[in-house]
Amino acid sequence: MKLKENFFYTIREDIKDEESNSGKLLVKSGMIKKTSNGVYMYMPLGFKTMENIKAIIRKHINKTGASELLMPNLLSEEIYITSGRRDIFGSNMFTLKDRYNRSYSLGPTHEELFLEAAKMKIKSYKDMPFNLYQIGNKYRDETRPRYGLIRVREFVMKDAYSFDKDLDGLDISYQKMFDAYKDIFDEIGIDYKIVKADTGAMGGLLSEEFQAVTDIGEDILVLCNQCDYASNIEVSNCVKINREEETLLEKELIETKGHGTVEQLVSFLNIKPEKIVKTLIYKAKEEFYACMLAGDREINEIKLSKLLNVPEVNLAEAEDVKRITNAEIGFAGPIGLEIKIIIDQDVLEMKNFLVGANKTDYHYINTNIRDFHYDIVADIKNVKEGDCCPNCGNSLVFKKGIEIGNTFKLGTKYSESLGLQYLDSDNVLKPVVMGSYGIGLGRILASIIEQNNDEDGIIWPIIVAPYKVAIVIINSKDENQVKLATDLYEKLENIGIDVLLDDRDERPGVKFKDMDLIGIPVRITVGKKAEEGIFEWKLRSSKDITEVTIEEAITKVKELVQE
Repeated sequence: MKLKENFFYTIREDIKDEESNSGKLLVKSGMIKKTSNGVYMYMPLGFKTMENIKAIIRKHINKTGASELLMPNLLSEEIYITSGRRDIFGSNMFTLKDRYNRSYSLGPTHEELFLEAAKMKIKSYKDMPFNLYQIGNKYRDETRPRYGLIRVREFVMKDAYSFDKDLDGLDISYQKMFDAYKDIFDEIGIDYKIVKADTGAMGGLLSEEFQAVTDIGEDILVLCNQCDYASNIEVSNCVKINREEETLLEKELIETKGHGTVEQLVSFLNIKPEKIVKTLIYKAKEEFYACMLAGDREINEIKLSKLLNVPEVNLAEAEDVKRITNAEIGFAGPIGLEIKIIIDQDVLEMKNFLVGANKTDYHYINTNIRDFHYDIVADIKNVKEGDCCPNCGNSLVFKKGIEIGNTFKLGTKYSESLGLQYLDSDNVLKPVVMGSYGIGLGRILASIIEQNNDEDGIIWPIIVAPYKVAIVIINSKDENQVKLATDLYEKLENIGIDVLLDDRDERPGVKFKDMDLIGIPVRITVGKKAEEGIFEWKLRSSKDITEVTIEEAITKVKELVQE
């Protein structure tokens, strides 16, 4: 591409309405432009980079034997009602009505549609296995779009679905796609971790996430440096804490006027937060539960919802808490409550702890398990950094991650609700076993930049860079420089190298800054030594500049691209 005759721009001033480095750099470099909150257009450079990412994904997904198709984005709402997911998606779905008042949605995901496609083939066990995939847009009405392309309302996704006759077949299909994902992210060069995760609205038997390790990721990754344990904090198991032996004391009612939070009680009574047990009232469907855990811990609502077998749980409204406890907020406790009580597994081992008295401005000290009834004991808390690894016992560490891919063993969840069956070898109808596999292309784009940037701009890995080489003419009015640059440009294009020629009437400093900002891996400068056939060679990832001939430049570019 010759810049002088093409659409190209960069932004000099700071970008104030983007929170992440990747969002700011993508906008400044002219790769994307925000059209509304959480919605972006991909400009030519950004689009070309996305196409390079798509090519890598297609190469590896096609190797698994999967077939590509394209689904519509305007979907009848009825299919989500039938599958049972309309209520789960709730207000996250964009909905509309046609002229006949029929309800439609912009597809947030396409499991149901892929299942309908599979029905065209599957009649017998002999018709499986196979895998279908698409690369297309998805739409979700996010409450708070942020971080540029990381959380948006419209995004590009690769989604694939496998169809098998049994779980053994699913294991094989799943492993093929799992290995393809590793090959994709390895080739792109992303630093990532694979973690166990919650199945969420997708449901099913297993979920694993491919998480790009960054400083601004929305997910917390729980990792062990001594073994291969890796999990999303949402589902990370907590190891029971061993407590010191204590003589059981008799509970005592004390006045704690105006001190209802853990922080206030720690200061007022001069005790450690782990000697406090807080009682939180949650609502699941139409039932209320008192959940008890140590004062230095946070409840894990995903664990709690799975324990209660409900889609979601929510903290009870203040008025409900006051009605249930007969006290103001901050003084709830287990003694005398008439709702079901769930205690975290660590509370079972605690002794002589403080709890609310269900009486405004009062707590009980030296409370013990014998002083109240409970209904369920379970792990309902978030793991903390430094906790013991469930596998090896060493300390866990936290890192932030951006989910760039996920794999699900769906089992028969969708085939049963939507009637996808096959005749087995005994002529018995059985539900098809499915797997689901997604990759977020915009998140890959953002993750690459989060991991590869400096004060001057983006540093693209050569495999995804929109152009591999930028040829910069120092003086576009110098005929020798223009001729030599054009000659190199044409030679590189002829051997299939994506090359950019900066022939604009701009100062050299402006050109250099722009090439650094947009992150082109190789910069070749044509300047004063043009008459001698000499270029300046510089890698974006290095400060070093060397002199090369045209032949040497072509050889070095070919070597870099082949690597």
